[in-house]
Amino acid sequence: MARNPSSSDPAARESAPVSPESIVSEGVVTVSDPPWAFALFNTTRFAWLWLIIRVYVGWQWLTSGWGKFNNPAWWSGDALAGFWGRAVEIPADGRPAITYDWYRSFIQFMLDNQWYSWFGKVILLGELAIGLALIVGALVGIAAFFGGFLNWNFIMAGTASSNGLLFALAIALMLAWKVAGWYGLDRYLLPLLGTPWERTPRRSQAATAPTV
Repeated sequence: MARNPSSSDPAARESAPVSPESIVSEGVVTVSDPPWAFALFNTTRFAWLWLIIRVYVGWQWLTSGWGKFNNPAWWSGDALAGFWGRAVEIPADGRPAITYDWYRSFIQFMLDNQWYSWFGKVILLGELAIGLALIVGALVGIAAFFGGFLNWNFIMAGTASSNGLLFALAIALMLAWKVAGWYGLDRYLLPLLGTPWERTPRRSQAATAPTV
């Protein structure tokens, strides 16, 4: 069987043009990120920027959760019941707070079953946990996901406020989950969980395996 000169000859491999696509196994191709995206989301060059963003977002969640923590109406669920009640109202004139009927039905279902009695505690404790995790840089990607999920639900319920901005920043933190916590606990947590940072990329097996 004929050999592929470009794969068997080291000189030919070195002189071959670099492709944005790197074949890692038969039929599987990885497409490289643009240089700016790679630097932003996969290197520690901009870890200082993610530190600022995550502390800002974390502080917003921490202060919001702390306010709810000190409000007995959130522990009892009355505050959440009032919020849900206003959200499901359909005014005679104008547009309702909730655009999508399926989401209004979901909120009404939780309201009818008095889920607010325990869901209020979940929200206030969740906001505190999200805020603390982002500030100390612990599992930033997961914390940002749940923070963004809360923002999305608040927006769906008709509350704009700062939720749009926080949702966008949460998406950015999720994209940068590998390096957003570099100046934080993730620098040590992620390697312990099996996500180590390597200073030099590993050579793919496809590049080193002999071609027959």
